Amino acid sequence: MSTTAFPIDAVRARFSSLRDGFAFLDAPGGTQVPDEVGAAIAAALRDASGNLGAPYRTGRAVEEILARAKADAARFLGCAPAEVSFGMNMTTLDFALTRAAGRELKPGDEILTTELDHDGGVAPWVELAEDRGLVVRTARATEELTIDYDHVERLLTERTRVVAFALASNATGSLADGRRLCELARRAGALSWVDAVHYAAHEPVDVRELGCDVLLCSPYKFCGPHLGLAYVREEVAVGWRPYKARPSPSTPVGRRFETGTLPYELLAGFSATIAYLDDLGGIGALRAYERELGARLLEGLPPNVRLYGPPTLEQRVPTFLLTVEGVPAERAARALAERGLGVWYADNWYCVSLAPRLPEQSLRVGLIHYNTADEVDRLLAELATL
Repeated sequence: MSTTAFPIDAVRARFSSLRDGFAFLDAPGGTQVPDEVGAAIAAALRDASGNLGAPYRTGRAVEEILARAKADAARFLGCAPAEVSFGMNMTTLDFALTRAAGRELKPGDEILTTELDHDGGVAPWVELAEDRGLVVRTARATEELTIDYDHVERLLTERTRVVAFALASNATGSLADGRRLCELARRAGALSWVDAVHYAAHEPVDVRELGCDVLLCSPYKFCGPHLGLAYVREEVAVGWRPYKARPSPSTPVGRRFETGTLPYELLAGFSATIAYLDDLGGIGALRAYERELGARLLEGLPPNVRLYGPPTLEQRVPTFLLTVEGVPAERAARALAERGLGVWYADNWYCVSLAPRLPEQSLRVGLIHYNTADEVDRLLAELATL
């Protein structure tokens, strides 16, 4: 979808937060939310403030919200509603799932991760390894900061039980070949455990096509509320004993990993988010527009800016790690903010293993479908003057 064909003005009109002209170029840190999502959350708090099982109106309303959210998540991920679990956020949900899976692991068993992974997908395994005597191995990244698949294959052993990886790097935007990694895990007799938090905002997800066993993502990355969303393949999930309060429902199987009362108002907001994306044609339809914006940024980078990661969009989503020659990242970010351009600065971007290969501090620009070509051009012009 070309920038001229995409109805950007109509899209932006659905976001009150975009009306003052400030350019939010910070999608990896969390996107802006359309007004209809906030309205759905408020309506649920007003009309469905209750809990499952109540034999009256609010109980029925909550049941409908949950059923719809499960169905919407299943469509978004390409799985069955029974295989969906919700949680506070990806990291919390990942800790819960890894603990359940960890009951089956033995001292000396190995978990394989990559340098490009967000620590939300690594720390749960590191902590579990400390408790259970496991070994966490890390596959390195290439010079272009993509996954070194040869190194992955060399690290796989008869003790590998899980291959955990991010489909898209939260730091550099680098894409992983998910199907290849899932197939390598399967051949090794290991589970494939996918962090799709950054990926799901920019590329369609289909867990069946991917062939993964576990996948997690977060709606706040694609214009939704703060939630954790997980898929666990049913054949895998039924074999795990979850950590949870004993009277809590354990069927369908995805309910096993939902501890305590769910935030039903946020589930209503999640369904409104999926309806919003569907109205625009889905993530797949938005992808082309976002990639046009990304190409515009790459082509226009001024000579005083260094890009980290893949040099083209072929191996990345439209997230860009940058440094400006002679200008500390914090100073650059604050100067850009004063000029109406929102970008983040940080050190390791939660990619702890990759940190030694990154600058001490850097800027991260993350584009999403509500950004405009004019915002990209404004950013490029300001970067050139820093």
